[in-house]
Amino acid sequence: MSAPAGRIVVDDLSKVFRGQVRAVDRLSFTVEPGSVTGFLGPNGAGKTTTLRMVLGLVRPTGGRATIGGSPYRHLGNPSRTVGAALESSSFHPARSARNHLRIMCTVAGIPLERADEVLRIVGLYEVGKRKVKGYSMGMRQRLALAAALLGDPAVLVLDEPANGLDPEGIRWLRGLLRRLASEGRTVLVSSHQLNEVQEVADRIVILNRGRLVRSGSIEELTAGTDRVVVTSPDVERLQAALADERADITRTGPNSLSVRGLTNQQVGHTAFRAGVELHELVAQRSDLEELFFALTSAPSDPQAPPPGGGPA
Repeated sequence: MSAPAGRIVVDDLSKVFRGQVRAVDRLSFTVEPGSVTGFLGPNGAGKTTTLRMVLGLVRPTGGRATIGGSPYRHLGNPSRTVGAALESSSFHPARSARNHLRIMCTVAGIPLERADEVLRIVGLYEVGKRKVKGYSMGMRQRLALAAALLGDPAVLVLDEPANGLDPEGIRWLRGLLRRLASEGRTVLVSSHQLNEVQEVADRIVILNRGRLVRSGSIEELTAGTDRVVVTSPDVERLQAALADERADITRTGPNSLSVRGLTNQQVGHTAFRAGVELHELVAQRSDLEELFFALTSAPSDPQAPPPGGGPA
């Protein structure tokens, strides 16, 4: 059975630079059409190297990456299948944004009118005739996205697209990515802005030291991290009452506890039976930021590959 046109499959992918720096180590994950997948990892984790291998810009040492079942280099018309924005500085400063995009249209066999269409999509139409050297970093990011959208591709691969965007721009980007996914496109986006990824992504792939740490939806990845935060002026008596319920209790402050293994209703009922006054009772679950740091801040495996040396 052939793969869906927009599916990205990374299969046992590895990259070793200069014969010793293992930037990516037997990495496997899948990105499905109609979804936004956040690609996360600390600096030097291998994210950019992975994206470059997906796009055929770096040759893997082992494994393979495919888009719709084919490596990027075998795609018949790559610009109409995959749109990529890996950096926002590769524009000639003396050319206008409109001129830059029209040149790209000519090279790819795309109607010139498409340049104005994508400028409107990214909010640069009114300044499209200005030279790029006068653009802010956020405007360059929007121009990079416009270039990625030129071929109306089914797949988008974006490396840190929110860099340089102001709060309004980040909100705009979030809406754009959700709309593109709702149209059935495949969106793979790397980012260090964890809160924004949590707002927009359907699935998460977390990478550390070149290896896959965890993948899945945020709900799947944070399952089992539920806890109840409770505050009381009589915290010792409350802790003793909760201990009788065999709860996992952590003292988090002079008057506060973190409780696992009980719901907030059960904690409240236990406090009521013990005659303990409560000032706060909140059910919480780990968010993406907590999960990310928990997974990427663990002590290093002495057998793990070195974290730096090659491209990020």
